[in-house]
Amino acid sequence: QVQPVESGGGLVQTGGSLRLSCAASERTSGNHAMAWFRQAPGKERLFVSAIDWSGTFTYYSDSVKGRFTISRDNAKNTVYLQMNSLKPEDTAFYYCAARREAYLPNTYGFENAYTYWGQGTQVTVSS
Repeated sequence: QVQPVESGGGLVQTGGSLRLSCAASERTSGNHAMAWFRQAPGKERLFVSAIDWSGTFTYYSDSVKGRFTISRDNAKNTVYLQMNSLKPEDTAFYYCAARREAYLPNTYGFENAYTYWGQGTQVTVSS
């Protein structure tokens, strides 16, 4: 079982940066692929980025590619999302999700690929 816990959200101006952290607390040892999703008010929850356990494979939505970087530190069982050049369109509640498995399937961009979800952290980018 995994309990992801997000942190690092906040309020920034356009062009600013934030780094989100997801601590994947585990009751038993395991290797988990991880992902970030986000949901703006009145909109669907959408895929942002994903990373397999080894860090070999990373994926990004077109809207964040080139601005966001996903990484992980398995010694700390933590995944990071470095967000640069933030835009008002990035304003959303950001969720961390974990799979039971170490690998990412070809459905990595869909919510049902993930079993465990955090409570989320708010990111607000002002104009």
